[in-house]
Formats: sequence, structure tokens, C-alpha cells
Amino acid sequence: MTKYTTEGLIGIAISANTYALLFYLNDWLTQYVAYGLGVSWIYLPAGLRLFLTLIFGFPGALGIALATFLISYLGVFSQDLVTCIGIAIISGFAPYLARVFVLMNIKIAPDLSDLNFPKLLFCMVIYALFSSGLHQWWFATRGLANTGGINYFIAMFTGDVMGTVLMVTSIKYGLDYLKDFRKIRP
Repeated sequence: MTKYTTEGLIGIAISANTYALLFYLNDWLTQYVAYGLGVSWIYLPAGLRLFLTLIFGFPGALGIALATFLISYLGVFSQDLVTCIGIAIISGFAPYLARVFVLMNIKIAPDLSDLNFPKLLFCMVIYALFSSGLHQWWFATRGLANTGGINYFIAMFTGDVMGTVLMVTSIKYGLDYLKDFRKIRP
């Protein structure tokens, strides 16, 4: 196996497992602020999806898609394989498309070394637009009752932005804490 294959498989595995874990944790934590099936006012996995695709790129998107397919197929959409595949593709590749769009339209180094807050905020909004727009389009296309429409788009967009802000903030402060912790330990 080549180095790139191993790194890709590791990226897929990390992305699939962390996404699935956070999905179920978020489902439990936000069950009372859910707007509808698959739509929540706070969706922490949105931030993880963006983070994983920014870090791992394509393997991150594949891992998220794999986890989402399994979550959908083993959950409420078990009778509809096509719907599960569509949801998985959108969940995995909406953040990847946002990554590509941002890298092509604003100057960010491919290794993200110059990613600052305004660029990250732009990336978050683009991702939330792609994700919520494509999900709601797919739900409407599939004729899923009580899942598509402008109200669901607004709720999903808000949930994706809120979840992304909370997740990115948590990661940033967690990393800052680790740096400070390492400084005080001999």
C-alpha cells in the first residue's frame, strides 16, 4: 500500500467514525430543538463535516458519506435506498464542494495555513448554503413529507451555521487550551 492510500483510508475511517459519533450525540443533545426530520436549529456535525473536509479533503468527504449512508439506511429511511444514497452524497460532498469553491475564489493556501476568521466565516456560510440548499432540494425531489421547503431550508441553514460556529470555536479553544497546558507542564 502506498503512503497516500494509507493516509486516505485513515482519513475515511476517522471521518466516518467521528461523524457518526457526533451525529448520535447531537441527536440526543438537541432532540428538543429539532425542527423536523433531519433538520435541527443547532447541528454540531455540520461543523465537523466542514472541519473534516478541510483537513482530509476527498477522503473526509467519503468517510462522511459512508457514515451518513449507514445512519440513514439503518434509521428512518431504511426502505428507500435511493434517498439514503442521495443524502449520503450531499452530506459528504456539500462541505467538499464548499472547500473547492472557497479555495478557487479566495486566496487560501491548500494546506490552510493562512486561514483566518473572515475566510473561515465565508467558508462556513458557503458550506451552510450548499448543504441546506442541496438537502432541501433532495428532500423535495424525493417527495418526503415534512422535510422540504423554505422554512426547512432556513432552519437547516441556521442549524448548520450555529453548529459550525460552535464546533469551530470548541476546536479552536480546545487547541489553545492544549497549547497553554503544554506550556505549564515541565
